Amino acid sequence: MADDNKDRPRRYSPFGNTIEAANAAPGLYLVATPIGNLGDVTLRALELLAGVDVIACEDTRITRKLTERYGIATPMTPYHEHNAAEARPKLLARLADGQAVALVSDAGTPLISDPGYKLVRAACAAGHAVTAIPGASAVLAGLSVAALPTDRFFFEGFLPPKQVARQKRIAALAGIPATLVFFESGPRVAATLSDLAAALGPRMAAVCRELTKLHEETKRSDLASLAQEYAGGAERRGEFVIVVGPPNNDNEKGSDDLDELLRHAFTRASVKDAVAEVAHATGRPRREIYQRALGLAKAANDDDDK
Repeated sequence: MADDNKDRPRRYSPFGNTIEAANAAPGLYLVATPIGNLGDVTLRALELLAGVDVIACEDTRITRKLTERYGIATPMTPYHEHNAAEARPKLLARLADGQAVALVSDAGTPLISDPGYKLVRAACAAGHAVTAIPGASAVLAGLSVAALPTDRFFFEGFLPPKQVARQKRIAALAGIPATLVFFESGPRVAATLSDLAAALGPRMAAVCRELTKLHEETKRSDLASLAQEYAGGAERRGEFVIVVGPPNNDNEKGSDDLDELLRHAFTRASVKDAVAEVAHATGRPRREIYQRALGLAKAANDDDDK
């Protein structure tokens, strides 16, 4: 495949100064882009985007805002989950032809809740150089301002949009001994916080909205309070990162807490599945949870007979 933009200008303009960029060496470059504030791009990223042969991006309209801001004229081609099967072989052909290809997402670090993994795997398998150009990440930005433990964290990304599937997934995550990080959209943030509070109990959490943007805000409290605040009308416009503290193993749930979790699980699952869910979420013995479940069922039947 011939390089159809061999003679184009390769330059970028930070701070109003035009800088010539060297031709990037052949290979695939994973370039982190800003998550909101265009000023958060790195100088290395700008030089690389100006020096490659093509930029593969999720949405050319979004990436063009960045390239126009910094005077970069590199051609762009779409690469996203809907066209990846068709676009990937073309990008691999470019790499095989000795070209330099930059992969960017709409915002942040490529491959983090964005497409690209299969392209990286295929490029590595074909023996092409793959290089990370690090920078902005919503995961790390949210984690850093949450005021929660950062020595160990688990990134989940987006939870399932349907409530039953979301609740089951949260139950599966409950026992992980680490801070949890989620992405969420404005329309679903209240429902997600409600499910997190019901399944995880009084853990401390932070809700980060519009990180790095004009209306950035972070709310920190326990999950129940945050759920109540967003159910009551807190601002839901924008993009959210939810950070939830790790379980407190020194303060195991008492009987009242177990009963509450079981009652919540009963609303969507059989006794068997509810017991399994709560046992996994709390780390308590399944036999103990089963006995609590039988007691609750008996009490409910006795009330019905009255």
